[in-house]
Amino acid sequence: MKPSGFLLFFLILSLHAQEDFIDDLEYGKRLYENPRGISCQKCHGDDGKGGVIATYTHRGKIKKLYAPQINTLTLEEFSKNINYSKGVMPKYYLTQKEILAIYKYLRNSPSLPNK
Repeated sequence: MKPSGFLLFFLILSLHAQEDFIDDLEYGKRLYENPRGISCQKCHGDDGKGGVIATYTHRGKIKKLYAPQINTLTLEEFSKNINYSKGVMPKYYLTQKEILAIYKYLRNSPSLPNK
């Protein structure tokens, strides 16, 4: 029995779709870059090292607003803090799957020592 044209088309399409599917680290990277319209990357940097977000003057003194380093947190610390709004940190309402994907992406950053 010869396969129909539709069946061949379906098989080729499904094989092509599997090639384009992103892996966990790519998913985590994309979430980190824009999880809910506010990028983690803008404050915590490309690899989660943190740094100065803004410099401003308050009562005549120069102040700096810092984002903490997040790429060395435990999964428990990371999960607890990512959905908790504190200071300028927005609350993201991420699922555990999304949190784990971002965590894995950050933990696999090439800039981490002793990987």
